[in-house]
Amino acid sequence: MLKTIKALALIALFAATTVPASAQDASWDDVVAAAKKEGKLVLYNMSAGAPYFQAVVKSFEQKYGISVDSLDLRASELVERIRTEQSAGRFLGDTEIVSTTMIEEQLKNGDFIQKLPQIPNAANIRPPFKVTDYSAPAYVQPMGILINTRLVKDADIPTSWNDLTDPKWKGKLLSDDMRPLGSGNTLFAILQKTMGAEFNEKLAEQKPVFSRDIRNDARRIARGEYPVYITQVFALASDLKGLPVKVVIPKEGAPYAQMDMAMLKSAPHPNAARLFMQHFLSVDSQLAYANGWMLPVVQAAADKADADAKPFANAKLIGPAQLSERPGMMALARKLYP
Repeated sequence: MLKTIKALALIALFAATTVPASAQDASWDDVVAAAKKEGKLVLYNMSAGAPYFQAVVKSFEQKYGISVDSLDLRASELVERIRTEQSAGRFLGDTEIVSTTMIEEQLKNGDFIQKLPQIPNAANIRPPFKVTDYSAPAYVQPMGILINTRLVKDADIPTSWNDLTDPKWKGKLLSDDMRPLGSGNTLFAILQKTMGAEFNEKLAEQKPVFSRDIRNDARRIARGEYPVYITQVFALASDLKGLPVKVVIPKEGAPYAQMDMAMLKSAPHPNAARLFMQHFLSVDSQLAYANGWMLPVVQAAADKADADAKPFANAKLIGPAQLSERPGMMALARKLYP
């Protein structure tokens, strides 16, 4: 019996020595102190240089004196970067902010991320968004319709997704490409489920023009190159105030991609990663996103949003797309748009 007790004690001692520095039961003051001692955070993201993201990073650096190395890549590039690094035993990144489906894919294909430590501000996340064992919601990226107000009469403004199938819009719709991974296919997949298969078939008959430069596409609408853009991420139109454009949220709701935060496997700065997630879920950080026309996951931020941002911070949502449906949706899009 004594030998058994000693053996159990040794096992417990060994387990204690192998717990990551960011221990679940550490007080939050200890986490902050440890993060400051680490002094650095390596953050992988796909923010496309968004000013609200940069503002949150800067406020984190100023508040805690922790420098942030931010790697901003497209989704496919980011996934491959993490896979290549970790396969080579090079664990360089601490935290990632990527889509929910990307995290699902990482969990399915390997152990690229580790279980999420306790994040106190996660208690403020509003329904229907939830924390999982491996990730916490960061923000939501909804999509609507952008119109040029000089080219589209008030009576012709599409208020339903079905309005886009009116023959008057044939050849006049600009869209993110719906065939590869990205916003276009996300919208395609969600509308396939919510509007029915006939909708995408009719939309394909409209011969939308595809582009993959989602930041510039809104400006193309503003310049009058096309009257309507049908995969408009709300936030990417927020800096066009004063130009002849308007974002429309169709009555059925806005398809969306949910962006989550996760801690990468063997993160070299786990406490800094944990502290950054806490900072990102603060009301002030979420408010920066809300005022940038992203949908925040903290209700208090949505409530405090500027008047012009409030409709987008509280938009009705439809979706999201499911990882399991992605291959079929991409194949169907390629069939409808050869």
